[in-house]
Amino acid sequence: MGELVAFYGLAAIVGLLSVLVVSLKNPVIAVICLVGKMFFLAGVYALLGADFIAAIQVIVYAGAVVILFMFVIMLLN
Repeated sequence: MGELVAFYGLAAIVGLLSVLVVSLKNPVIAVICLVGKMFFLAGVYALLGADFIAAIQVIVYAGAVVILFMFVIMLLN
């Protein structure tokens, strides 16, 4: 029962952060919400037992791709 509550809680946070990413006017805050979304999505993967996918989610997406987005946004401003 506790895992189900944790899963739905993490899924709700991922949904909320996804809506914030596309609706925020400030692109820097949107990228920060995207990083948070990637970490919470890795938590969902970890709860499902896909530990490798969770680690790749954090390392590749949150660690590299989103940081690259942040650098591009900072350079364009």
